[in-house]
Amino acid sequence: MAKDLLLVVDDDAGIREQLKWALSEDYEVLLASHPSEAMEQVTAQEPDLVLLDIALSPSAGDEEGMELLKQMVKSDPKLKVIMITGQEGRELALKAIELGAHDYFQKPIDIDDLKVIIKRALYVQKLERENEALFHRLEEEKRFEDLIGSCPQMLDVYEVIKRISATDATALIYGESGTGKELVARAIHYRSLRQGKPFITINCGAIPENLLESELFGHEKGSFTGAHAQRKGKFEIANGGTVFLDEIGELSPNLQVKLLRVLQEREIERVGGNVPIQLDVRVIAASNKNLEEEMDKGNFRQDLYYRLGVISVSLPPLRERGDDIILLAKSFLSKFSQDYGKKIRGFSPEAIRAMMEYPWPGNVRELENKVKRAIIMADGNVIQSPDLDLRARPRLGEISLREAKEKVEEEFVKEALAVNRWNISKAAVELEISRPSLYDLMAKYGIEKKGKPHKRGNT
Repeated sequence: MAKDLLLVVDDDAGIREQLKWALSEDYEVLLASHPSEAMEQVTAQEPDLVLLDIALSPSAGDEEGMELLKQMVKSDPKLKVIMITGQEGRELALKAIELGAHDYFQKPIDIDDLKVIIKRALYVQKLERENEALFHRLEEEKRFEDLIGSCPQMLDVYEVIKRISATDATALIYGESGTGKELVARAIHYRSLRQGKPFITINCGAIPENLLESELFGHEKGSFTGAHAQRKGKFEIANGGTVFLDEIGELSPNLQVKLLRVLQEREIERVGGNVPIQLDVRVIAASNKNLEEEMDKGNFRQDLYYRLGVISVSLPPLRERGDDIILLAKSFLSKFSQDYGKKIRGFSPEAIRAMMEYPWPGNVRELENKVKRAIIMADGNVIQSPDLDLRARPRLGEISLREAKEKVEEEFVKEALAVNRWNISKAAVELEISRPSLYDLMAKYGIEKKGKPHKRGNT
């Protein structure tokens, strides 16, 4: 069985050798005499525990040891660091514990006592690693494809996905914006017999009506100004696979009729064409509108609604999902910490409380963006409540519903631009709108990059 790896950092060669001799029977021992050498060892060898002298050199006092402690903890939050100090350094040792040290030990060194402290620290580290492994195992058990959650509503969603994936029935997914409707559609597709075929997504609300028909069904050369060549549409590209029509409630009456024909006849005609093209495509649609209400208003065809809604899936808003909020936040933290090259070990109790109390009008997508922001803004290795920038929701009566919606819309636009570093194309994709629509919203709310007004065409 491999021995645990210890690193001794002390400017006194005699103490380094004494500790190596005393501890080598039970541990592999590395030695370092100054900060740069110590950090090289931490990076290259990844020791389990460090014995660090607070006063590494008489000229630097305690500052050098404290700074090295900060670097070590930042480099590896799970690393156990035991500070070694003189009799007069107890206050410094307590300060070091606040900065992330596990414990401290006073000179003169009693080897037997030190061994007890080392053994206890390594035992705590072992428990932490086991708990982390258990958490990740439980988290995986709470995943379903790329969906995460274990609240009763999500378990019901998983059960519906399992039942309908083996069929070719059309499905209609309901849920507020940002609840994960596309993830549900993908889960249905990738669990079906069509999994090796294309999965094509199109947002019906993000493409102007005059372009959407061509986008869906393709066009023939010369069918309209600018149609310089024949072009296949999304349905044709997806042949054999699945087409996911997001925000289906935004379809115009004319396109609703054409989509109904696709579902009934299993064929399309390109714009400007007159030859039917047979297709084998499964259709999954999604809406954040109540389509039954839209039918009552005359905005959505009843026959199309019943064709689409053979199976309905209803996604709960994040505010109703309880502890799933923290489960999702931790999953995003794990993913984006690696993407941004930051080692952050978790959320403070205040941050967790803030997330549980916040209403999440933008649902899972808003939570994802808030965690991204927090990782970027965090100074330490724990995310604090201010890092999340969760502003209190205005109380009923303080502002109108229209003003409340505009406030949320403005925050979403700012968040998407910040997270995507002002890449207009990426921000528009994240918001699920077209670039012109994003420019219009930026103009509406006077959103400009500092020192640089926005202009169309910038990405």
